[in-house]
Amino acid sequence: MPDTKPRPPTAIVIGAGVGGTSTAARLAHAGYSVTVLEKNPFTGGRCSLIYSTDQQYRFDQGPSLLLLPRLFHQTFHELDTSLAAEGVELRKCDPNYRIHFGDGALFELSSDLAAMKTEVEKWEGKEGFERYLDFLRESGRHYELSVEHVLLRNFESLAGMLRWGFLKHLLTLHPFESIWTRAGKFFWTERLRRVFTFGSMYMGMSPFDAPGTYSLLQYTELAEGIWYPVGGFHRVVQALVEVGERKGVEYRLGTAVKRIVLSEDGGKVVGVETEKGEVLTADVVVNNSDLVYAYTNLLGESSSREGEGEKTSIASQPAPPTPYAKSLANRPASCSSISFYWGLSRTVPELGAHNIFLADEYRESFDSIFKRHLIPDEPSFYVNVPSRIDPSAAPEGTDSVVVLVPVGHLIDVPSGEGDTGTTHKNNNTTTTSNATPQTNEDIKQASPATQPGLQPSTSQDWPAMIALARHTILTTIHQRTGVDLAPLIQHESTNDPLTWKTKFNLDRGAILGLSHSFFNVLSFRPSTRARRPSPVFDGRFGAGVLGRLLELVGDLVRGKANIEGLYMVGASAHPGTGVPICLAGGRMVAEQVLDNRGMVVPWRCKGMGKGEEGRKEVAGLDAVDRPWWLDSWRQWMGIWGFLVVILWSWVVFGVF
Repeated sequence: MPDTKPRPPTAIVIGAGVGGTSTAARLAHAGYSVTVLEKNPFTGGRCSLIYSTDQQYRFDQGPSLLLLPRLFHQTFHELDTSLAAEGVELRKCDPNYRIHFGDGALFELSSDLAAMKTEVEKWEGKEGFERYLDFLRESGRHYELSVEHVLLRNFESLAGMLRWGFLKHLLTLHPFESIWTRAGKFFWTERLRRVFTFGSMYMGMSPFDAPGTYSLLQYTELAEGIWYPVGGFHRVVQALVEVGERKGVEYRLGTAVKRIVLSEDGGKVVGVETEKGEVLTADVVVNNSDLVYAYTNLLGESSSREGEGEKTSIASQPAPPTPYAKSLANRPASCSSISFYWGLSRTVPELGAHNIFLADEYRESFDSIFKRHLIPDEPSFYVNVPSRIDPSAAPEGTDSVVVLVPVGHLIDVPSGEGDTGTTHKNNNTTTTSNATPQTNEDIKQASPATQPGLQPSTSQDWPAMIALARHTILTTIHQRTGVDLAPLIQHESTNDPLTWKTKFNLDRGAILGLSHSFFNVLSFRPSTRARRPSPVFDGRFGAGVLGRLLELVGDLVRGKANIEGLYMVGASAHPGTGVPICLAGGRMVAEQVLDNRGMVVPWRCKGMGKGEEGRKEVAGLDAVDRPWWLDSWRQWMGIWGFLVVILWSWVVFGVF
């Protein structure tokens, strides 16, 4: 008998980053036949690993802090597995950070409340700790509301932001005040304001511009802790890949996509065409490459249409970007980074697993990054020592060190221009860098004992900026900890904004995608549904707020504002950047795909714990007996209001 089994729906995912791998696994779990196309020979995107040439030292290329663990556990739970079942061991980092100040002071951030009481009271006394608890209450409220109303909800149009369930909480989220302003309500010293605001860099933003909502990041660190996967952060991605492959996902690494193929009228996705000219068709395409890159290069004007009878051939030159793509490319972007990966000849106990070195000129350092797009004269920077929490990251008795220096994103760089980083070997030190190669002796000469300093850069001269960053880092660490790292470096490699742009197609080399200012989030952020160009509304008022409002209003009145079957997931799409946020985005996109096809969402009824209904059925010690009388200020206000009405009636009308 002929096989009458229906053909499963098909999906192509472009890019094997966190969003792509999680979406692929979810779609396969729901019954899709999924193929993932990745241009690099490895998975994970920025969430990947770098090794020294002798394979002895391991570094996380990008993320090294596992935050919001709830979203990680939820992802694997909804795929009918768990992190532990997939062999992923999470280790808690304690303390969270060692924060080094220019005056030699050290502040240890921790999820241990007793330890934080000691640290906060050292600088602001007992009342300071009370204010710290108030800060936790507010940031915790930001966290819970954001998870419920933003990270797990879609904002496909302006209407999504105007629903009452969200609007009634909007002011509680403090989106119109900066993180710095909100911190000033609770912390009265400059020192502690800096301690509790530097985390805005997770979003690639200045604390003086980032909405106060993002204090939720400080909350998850302080309440849930910072975690690290043994084997490197990529271990989480690898687990998602393995789960997906068991469910039938096919990964094709080293396969770059040239364009996304649409129907003749541009209203529906047909498939993709690879750089080698292979055309692959699918019912659904999910783009996990950089969103601005995709709209600019994969969805250019008239280059992605289906021809009569068969697909058109690849154009010899990329098609010009649409007005919408141009407006995206002109929106504010997050910062970039110069990242150093060092293999040391010995352990450095003066450094913890996570270290922050804050600039003395705090505001000026952020202005240099976000207003002038340069490296600050004295930057704040982050130092990660993965071997401190996971000894497998370095040979016994040595350390792996990653230093991330935030810098401005690229400006006026033609598409495709950049350096992939060439490996050099000099004087027993392996160096991969986009700057002029430096020997171990050159690095030694940059130490504070032998050189007064380098001149700040006034333009985007990347070799000069890398040299300045290296010198400043070595000098600062030596001055604040007493250890000179320069003679200890046995292996060195470097990523700069040009590397990020070339290796991962990141628009402007911005490592965290588009900015997360208020008018770049929620309905203002590019939707998870690919947007169909509108010659009437697009680009009329540029990339500013008015332009975005016009696009949103236009999409409400247009009959067909989206490209059917084409979806976007990743840092620049809703809900935003960061590994856990992209996991939430993958969940959102998979649910959209299944809902639009009328398929069952297998994880929708799964819970992470007992819900309200479950709790009602619990007996014994776990039974919930919530006090209902006079347990809130609302009840007290109601009583006082009732008494006031009675007294007023008695005085005015003599009722009683």
